[in-house]
Amino acid sequence: MARPKSRSKTSGSFLPMSLKEAAQRGWKELDVIIVTGDAYVDHPAFGAAIIGRVLEDAGFRVGIIAQPGWDSTEDFKKLGKPRLFFAVTAGNTDSMVGNFTPGLKPRKEDVYSPGGKTGLRPNRAVIVYSNRIKESYRDVPIIIGGIEASLRRLAHYDYWSDKVRQSILADTPADLLVYGMGELQIVEIAKRLDRGEEVGDINDIDGTTWKMEVRKWREQKNDFQNYIELPSYSEVSEDRAVYAKTFKMLYDEQDPVRGRGLVQPYTKTIVVQNKPMRGLNQQELDHVYELPFTREAHPSYKEAIPGLDIVKFSITTHRGCFGSCSFCAITMHQGRMITSRSIDSIVREGEHLAKMRGFKGIINGVGGPSANMYGMECKKWKKSGTCTDKLCLYPKPCPSLDTSHQKNIEVLRRLREVPGVSKVFVGYGVRYDLALEDEEYMEELCAYHVSGQLKVAPEHYSKRVTDAMRKPGREVFEKFDEKFKDINRKLGKKQYLVTFLISGHPGCTMEDMIELAEYIRDTGRYTKQVQDFTPTPMTAATCMFHTGIDPFTGEKVYVARSKEEKRMQRALLRYKDPQNYQFVYQALKKSGRMDLVGSVWKCLIERRK
Repeated sequence: MARPKSRSKTSGSFLPMSLKEAAQRGWKELDVIIVTGDAYVDHPAFGAAIIGRVLEDAGFRVGIIAQPGWDSTEDFKKLGKPRLFFAVTAGNTDSMVGNFTPGLKPRKEDVYSPGGKTGLRPNRAVIVYSNRIKESYRDVPIIIGGIEASLRRLAHYDYWSDKVRQSILADTPADLLVYGMGELQIVEIAKRLDRGEEVGDINDIDGTTWKMEVRKWREQKNDFQNYIELPSYSEVSEDRAVYAKTFKMLYDEQDPVRGRGLVQPYTKTIVVQNKPMRGLNQQELDHVYELPFTREAHPSYKEAIPGLDIVKFSITTHRGCFGSCSFCAITMHQGRMITSRSIDSIVREGEHLAKMRGFKGIINGVGGPSANMYGMECKKWKKSGTCTDKLCLYPKPCPSLDTSHQKNIEVLRRLREVPGVSKVFVGYGVRYDLALEDEEYMEELCAYHVSGQLKVAPEHYSKRVTDAMRKPGREVFEKFDEKFKDINRKLGKKQYLVTFLISGHPGCTMEDMIELAEYIRDTGRYTKQVQDFTPTPMTAATCMFHTGIDPFTGEKVYVARSKEEKRMQRALLRYKDPQNYQFVYQALKKSGRMDLVGSVWKCLIERRK
């Protein structure tokens, strides 16, 4: 990504949120206006900030409308009419995930809003924002992107309405959808619109999804030889087996090397997904993360943004994840191949953090979607992309995968040497099955990069469930736990694992949850870090939840769908909590396990009158 010939003298200050701020930059008009469901935080952990800085770096004048009121068009007009387009995102999360708990109750906090307040973003934010923009300026192109748009780009099961919804493009007046991380696509779109191209003619950019008329599709169908036609929306919405088959077809093409374009017919339109965009190379990734982010919330906010506190002094080292967990959408958004920043670039960011106001010597997170995939790659990726017939880590690490942590170790050592840095923590996200491949990394981790507790995610301890999750079984976790304890004993340290567990995942029966509870009882692994499975758009587990079919094997999968059963499963994870007694009792009675109710050592709960 080349730097522009000239950059704004005010580069490094916040992107304008008002016409007054734009005027202070000498701008009478904006080229692009980004509308986001998050508060405006100028930090590289916030997608709207990255896209804004990338466009600014490419020479465009960019403004931000953050969390606009959606009951009128007033807020959508406050920066005027952009010369090129509006860019719309729901924010760092899908708005439905951000607004509701897994139990479909309104959340009590929104970490991406000032003071954690709720109610500042609408449900289905991308649709609502796009409609308000179209009301405001009928002739201005609308480009949608971010997690919500990206993972709803084709027909998808929607947990909150309990039905299969259309592509979000079919539900909005948007002209183009950018899926994936989006930097390359958004700059290309801006440049082509700047050259005078019509947005309706921009349909050949990788990593984008667009609409065409049904009539044109019939006339031009033979021109789409490199595209795969998916079953139509009506077919996938009416037949769960077809839905599962279609998900597998979509999943197999999410690779920038071997992936092909996809076409899905709807009643009133045709949605075309071009092949995935390549990931940024190392030089491009370095450049993006070294853009002049202030790493602060916009000064107009009177209250703190909780989400910033979590990541303010953290460093992103890489993108992508080859873990391919069923419940995670990273494969469909960032991809399975790892792109890593250079060590020098990461160290420069560490030096920058050390000079920031409020820095207390601690870098509290270093990593990407995982903490320890930095610098890893497979020798097959560049030539043929990721494999379609096997996974990188499940059921065990593939021998073709380079699992050396040497580059990761060097990054952490270099960061420890930065003047002003006293501690560097990985925070969370260590893939323990991967860490076991490199004992030196585990020793380095325990010696320098754990703050007393290391967070890991076995997710479950029943093999049937971990297989459905495509996660390693508990024997791998136990091996990691033992190694972690041995190393800490040698170091003379008292450090502990904090485990994250999921209830209600497809494949999980009540018997599996009771097995998990008994394992927790026997091993002393009782934890408060638990959550109920939420079917989010475009994950394999969501496909299983909706269809009852594993899309990769075609086999039937048990699914706990009722609120009652999901509540009982979650209660078994926290069986010591008095508030859960009734649900634990019901679960044990229903399963014929009343032997676990009583006063002997093996019982999960006492018997009450």
